[in-house]
Amino acid sequence: MAAVAPIAPPITVDQDGVMRVGGTRVTLETIVETFDEGAAPEEIVSQYPSLTLADVYAVIAFYLQHGADVGQYLSRRRSEGEATEREVRGHPHLRDLRERLLRRRSP
Repeated sequence: MAAVAPIAPPITVDQDGVMRVGGTRVTLETIVETFDEGAAPEEIVSQYPSLTLADVYAVIAFYLQHGADVGQYLSRRRSEGEATEREVRGHPHLRDLRERLLRRRSP
């Protein structure tokens, strides 16, 4: 009988410390948040076609097995995002740029 070796989750960490899935630009946060909102793995793949169904299932299994660690990572990412947003809002030249970009977005 052939031995079955465990497979590591298809998660890589980029140079900024962001966890990405399956060699794509899709983040771990995206998969976890979409799953927590009730999306099935098949729905996630249809929303993010660069992902494979196997990778999504593997990432969800990893999340379910390591919920506390993933939760800490997500909390840290939220804190970093909030800090970056505060920094950007505090720079007048960046605030002006942001306002111009938001005006472009508006119909």
